[in-house]
Amino acid sequence: MTALPPALRRRLAGAPIQIDGNVLDPELQLLLRLEGWLPGAKKQSVATARANLLSVSKLVAGHPRELLRVTELTVRGADGQLGARLYVPRAAPSSGGGLLVFFHGGGWVVGDLDSHDAYCRDLAEEAGIRVLSVDYRLAPEAEAPVAAEDAIAAFSWAIEHAEDLGADPALVGVGGDSAGGNLSAVVAQQCVVRGLPSPALQVLLYPAVDLAYRRPSRDLFAEGFFLTDEDITWYLNHYTPDPSIRKNPLVSPIYAEDLTGVAPAYVVTAGFDPLRDEGNDYATRLRESGVPTTHTCEPTMVHGFASILALPGETRSAQKRITTTIRHHLNPTP
Repeated sequence: MTALPPALRRRLAGAPIQIDGNVLDPELQLLLRLEGWLPGAKKQSVATARANLLSVSKLVAGHPRELLRVTELTVRGADGQLGARLYVPRAAPSSGGGLLVFFHGGGWVVGDLDSHDAYCRDLAEEAGIRVLSVDYRLAPEAEAPVAAEDAIAAFSWAIEHAEDLGADPALVGVGGDSAGGNLSAVVAQQCVVRGLPSPALQVLLYPAVDLAYRRPSRDLFAEGFFLTDEDITWYLNHYTPDPSIRKNPLVSPIYAEDLTGVAPAYVVTAGFDPLRDEGNDYATRLRESGVPTTHTCEPTMVHGFASILALPGETRSAQKRITTTIRHHLNPTP
């Protein structure tokens, strides 16, 4: 698709799409028109959905970045060991650098180390920090709040072993996209609640933070923008089959009574995302609680844009804004 001349790509994308005052990026609009060609447009079995996400992630990943080192390892989960992958960029210092503990998206049901491998490579190289991607347990095999407990345990393990990983314990952040953003927000909160060392930064990329309440953006972008209302319902029914748990802060971090003292936050939302409004509301709550918060709403983007590495233009610019901000917080080098 990117081999086509820009003018032709714009014509193929069709008339500009404008909703709620935002205009969709034309490159993403063209990709959306091609979405019917991608596998997994509709959710079927869990196994099929997992395979489909892996296939789609490879199609939109571009050429994976070459790093200094990528290492398979295990970390502590809430009940046994979890698989993990450490990404070390070429510019990383041999010791004392920044580290981001990363939790992948996928509705707590799909996704794994491989589905987000290209993104973690890009993040590590562009931000100049180590990235530790964690393979937390998924639903329906492990319902809520198992993923959250795994995330808390894995982050605590990373702090304890930061020096072994080549990082400064004071420069260990937590982050993730979508469901991974949810887990990262939970980790930041629970570190305060449980008296554990807190992250240097929480990176919440278009996070799912409210599994109980439906906001206007979920209706505005219910169909046609990658993540659909049907998808969200499918994920919720697998992760939280008992709706009564959905207001528990371990599941929906926006319902925490007190956010005072949680880690500084970097929240990124997207203009054409059904999760936009809850992410915006959570950023507001963090600020009102006195948490140092940087919030960027990328008005032309859709849910999942950070992992769509094959597109040029505004998508790539938005991705670079993410890595630049993370670099500023977690990379101590000038």
